[in-house]
Amino acid sequence: MGYVPLWAGALITIADTFTFLFLDKYGLRKLEMFFGLLITIMAFTFGYEYAVVRPSQLEVLRGIFVPSCSNCGWPELQQAVGIIGAIVMPHNFYLHSALVNSREIDRSNRGKIREANMYFLIESSIALLVSLIINIFVVSVFGAGFYGQNVTQVITNCSANGDIPVHFINATIDINSADVDLYTGGIFLGCRFGIACLFIWAIGILAAGQSSTMTGTYSGQFAMEGFLNLRWKRWQRVLFTRSIAILPTLFVTVFKGIEDLTGMNDFLNVLMSIQLPFAIIPLLTFTSCKLTMAEFANSMPMVVVSNVLSITVLATNLFLAFVVIHARVTSYWPIYLGIAILLVTYVSFVFYLTWFGIRIVWSSRKAVLPSLSSTDLVDSHLELEVTPPSSPTKDGAVSATGGPTQPDSNELASTQLL
Repeated sequence: MGYVPLWAGALITIADTFTFLFLDKYGLRKLEMFFGLLITIMAFTFGYEYAVVRPSQLEVLRGIFVPSCSNCGWPELQQAVGIIGAIVMPHNFYLHSALVNSREIDRSNRGKIREANMYFLIESSIALLVSLIINIFVVSVFGAGFYGQNVTQVITNCSANGDIPVHFINATIDINSADVDLYTGGIFLGCRFGIACLFIWAIGILAAGQSSTMTGTYSGQFAMEGFLNLRWKRWQRVLFTRSIAILPTLFVTVFKGIEDLTGMNDFLNVLMSIQLPFAIIPLLTFTSCKLTMAEFANSMPMVVVSNVLSITVLATNLFLAFVVIHARVTSYWPIYLGIAILLVTYVSFVFYLTWFGIRIVWSSRKAVLPSLSSTDLVDSHLELEVTPPSSPTKDGAVSATGGPTQPDSNELASTQLL
């Protein structure tokens, strides 16, 4: 028929994903360069769509700095919340932490650590800026191209005029004019702005999918190493983590259709929204705790700002999860009762996790910590190893310096914390 069926496309994507993932045998830096290539492809392809659609630049700037939506109702609010919530992915926190940890830094030199932190800040800022620009491209294209349009009518006219090959149109026959997924969006762009927009959109979506798949896979590998202490070979970890995602996807592509894939994607977004607190709250706790970070802990203004932003993002994600679940759950009171019980349990645990994190951070900032640099700590550690023990103290303890042992201030802080 001249086109690749959905299940075959899934198999091809799986094959090239495995190929790209094995690039890590040449080192993580090479893999990061490949990520950069995928992001560059997304920037150029979605930027092309932005240039073709030509949304009002004044309205785009106004929407960035003063978000508003005139004559918008509940459906538009749900879409806006979904856009914000889908950007923040919990696994990226683990991935970025692991990549930072893989850098070769002299961690005994405080100056080198500060220099590395500066470069990490620049790197993260550039990555977030590029991500913001790409998301602006996509949101602006959909806002200017789709909002207020009858998608079904546009695609029907397109089919009648022969602007798009018929096998692309067939999968969109039964769509709801209010439901626009990634596939329908590409068809719509091709109908309104030329078939070149359809193929360029497909290339951008392919690059985005590969980038997302690879980041998710590597996050799973680092989580297995860190939390489960599983030291498998790389190809074994890749095969295991990818198989978990491959099997459900293949099942849906073989026995279902594009609409079901879209539903599965919505479910995964909800799942990640639910998981987000378990990544953000411990991260803020560790980076703000002086017992863990010493002088490199977050400052108090940074603690306040990061917590306010985190609460906003978490609330937005939970609202998105509620909206999606409410839209898909039938009006059957036992189901609502079960969801209510799970929701109360979940919220209670998140509040407990937050309270525990605040308690740890507050206790660590009240504790008196040693004002030693990292170099001093390393030197003292070496001295303890090379200095022979001397006479025992009156309580039987032996100190490396010849005097009685004294409780370390870190131990005092830990005792106070407990």
